[in-house]
This record gives sequence, C-alpha cells and structure tokens, in this order.
Amino acid sequence: MKKVSGKTKFTDAEVRNMKTEKRLQDNLEGDGFGVRVYASGTKMFYYAYSCDGKRRFLNLGEYGTITLSEARKRHTAAKCKLDQGIDPLFEKDVAKKERELTPFVADFVDEYIKYAKEHNRGWQEIERALKANIVPRWGKQKITDIKRRDLALILDDIKKRGAPVMANRVLAYTRKMFSYAINERGIVMLNPFLMMKQPNKETPCERVLDENEIKIFWNNLHSCNMGEPLKRALKLILTTGQRPGEVIGLHRNEIEGDWWEIPASRSKNKLPHRVFLTATAKGLIGEAKGYIFESPVFPADPKAKPPDPGKPYGERTLTCGIKDNLPHTPESKVIDRLRIPRFTPHDLRRTAATQWAELGITDDMIDRLQNHITKRKQSVGHIYNRYSYAKEKQMAMEQWERKLLSIISGKKLQGTVTSIKEGKRKASEGSR
Repeated sequence: MKKVSGKTKFTDAEVRNMKTEKRLQDNLEGDGFGVRVYASGTKMFYYAYSCDGKRRFLNLGEYGTITLSEARKRHTAAKCKLDQGIDPLFEKDVAKKERELTPFVADFVDEYIKYAKEHNRGWQEIERALKANIVPRWGKQKITDIKRRDLALILDDIKKRGAPVMANRVLAYTRKMFSYAINERGIVMLNPFLMMKQPNKETPCERVLDENEIKIFWNNLHSCNMGEPLKRALKLILTTGQRPGEVIGLHRNEIEGDWWEIPASRSKNKLPHRVFLTATAKGLIGEAKGYIFESPVFPADPKAKPPDPGKPYGERTLTCGIKDNLPHTPESKVIDRLRIPRFTPHDLRRTAATQWAELGITDDMIDRLQNHITKRKQSVGHIYNRYSYAKEKQMAMEQWERKLLSIISGKKLQGTVTSIKEGKRKASEGSR
C-alpha cells in the first residue's frame, strides 16, 4: 500500500495479489471503498455505507472486468449521490428493474406490427422488411442498446446486395418504429435515426408499356412460371387500370352485374369506387364465389366453425411473379419468359391511364376511373355534385377494351376511335 493524504490506498499490484483461505474476506481502504476477496480468487470492489439508518453494500464491479481506477470513479460517483440524499443502491436497483422490463428488439417488432395493422395499410410490407433485415441482426439486443451506427451498417449491407430502394424503406420503417417507442410506449428517450438521410436517391416511377410491349406481355404470360390466378390478375390490372392491391383482393361480393364496387375499407384513399367491367374483365374474373384470386395457402373452408373465408394472394406475390420470369440484372439466372424490359404491376395501371389519355379521355375522367383524389373532389363543388358518371365510365372502359383487344391481336380497329367528348358532340349533332 501507499500513503496518500494520510490515508492508505490500494495499489493495483496489491489488489491483484489479494488472496484468502476463508469463504470471503473484506479489505477496506477507507470512505467505504473496499475489495471483497472470495476463496475462488474472484475479487469484487464495493462501497459500504449507511442510508436512513441502514447499512448498504453496493457492488462496484469485478476486478479484471473493471480496473482499480474505474472502481474508484464509481465509488466517487456513488458517494456524491449519497451526499445529495440519493441512495445509490436503490437507484441501481431501479435501473436494473427498468433494464429487465426493456423489451428485446424481436419482441418489440412484434408489438409494433400489431400497432401498424391498425394504423398502416402497408403493415405487411413493414413486417416483411423489419423481420428480414432488422430482427436477424438486432433481435436479441435490448431496444435501448441500438445506436445510429447499427442501422448504418445494415443499410450498407442492403445496398451491397443490390436493393437500394429497400434500404430506404428499412430506414423509414425503423425510424417510425422508434418514434412509436418514444411517443406511444415511453421505452426510449431519443430516436437515434432522426435526420438520418436516405441512403439512396429515388426517382419517380414513369415506366409505361408501349403497344408492342402490351402485346408481348399479354401473349407471353401463358408461358410464364406463375399460377394462373396471378396471370389473370396482372391482365385485370391492365384491363381495368385499378391498383394492384385492390385487384388481387377482389371478392365476389364486390361485384354487382357489370360493376365492381370497391369498398372504402379496401380503397387506398378510403373512398368507395365503382369500376365498369367489360366482357374481357369479366372473363378474367371468372366464376369463383369467394376471393377471385384466392391463395392456395389460405383456402376458404365453409365447413369450419365459424366458416373460414380464406385469404387472397398478397400484392407482393404479383411483383415476385414478374421477377421470376423477367431478369432484373445481366447476371440474373432467371429465364426471360416475358421478353420485355423490366416493369412492375403498378406500371400496368399507369399504362392503362396513358392509353386512356391517348384515346382522348380527359384527365378529370381518368382520375374518376382510377379513384384519384383530385382538386375537384377536394372542392366544395364535389360535395354538391353527386353524379356517378356511370355512363361516361362505361363508355371509356368499352372504348379501352376495343383498343386493348386490337393491340393484343395485332388487328386494326374497325372504323375510327373517337374521344368521349367527340362522341358526345357527334351524338348531339345527330339528334338535331
């Protein structure tokens, strides 16, 4: 030992050589700081003190895991708390309890997905992204242990595997999950991913199939490696111009005669929508009684109690169906069965809208056909104008059907194709 300010202080060599033949032995330096030595050779730093008339023993850490210098710092910090009237042992017990109650990332992801199911229509994509990219790396860590650097490394790996857009999505989903942990659950105090920039710049999707590509797509689908329901669903997106998620979830009870009634609960903008069904569209829908594109994994079971309605294919299945038949990179081993440049299910919807515009259908009518929230719909005039535009929708869809069939067959339309506006003008002149 060496003398410092009249007090005997432990040296590191002395602590290292401490031994005992007893079950344990305490070596006290002063101010409650000491070293407890066990017969096994383990040495533990501690702080012995009194608080509210009771003797306390605070474990400062094991020698070897922490140094003598670090133990002194912990002793000084604990002594300062005691001087302020704070019991350092009670504070440590509270912190330990909080630590025990803090969820692991894997468990919290499950909790967040339950919340997302009620507040986010795209919860399935969120679940898929988090469980594929976050849980395998962080699942066994406490959520409070996650740092900004941890996510940066994951995003780097996602970019390296050639999925830059997914890297952006994982950042967005993880950031939202931590905001939920702060605002709704009070588990963490700060979101480490605030102001974190997207790892990749995204450009708006503008892919539109030209008429030759439409013909190739339609006629090559039969040879693609995907289920027949998915082939029909892709064709129905192009035929009706509706959203892939709304098409794949189509149920027989949404069809009334020549009209498909999309309920507000399934519509992206929460507005009900009516779609006129041409003969081509009806042929693609077929005669199924439940979900038109029912998943073979979750078939309906009318004998179950209560009856199980089953589930449709997921929207992502459509995307995967295209990827399995269309190489996305020059190095891909996927057989090119579609034989046109890369596209997505949503590009078929955009293609339909573009073709409608070429037919002379007005932008306002295209918005009505695709259930977009337009400035007109947001205005006061829309509240008073409750006209359904059923005739105009039917005329537009039948006009598109004629052109689509001519594209697919390679045969020119008989006569000329006129716009709806021009057709109304001629009809008005003929009635005079």
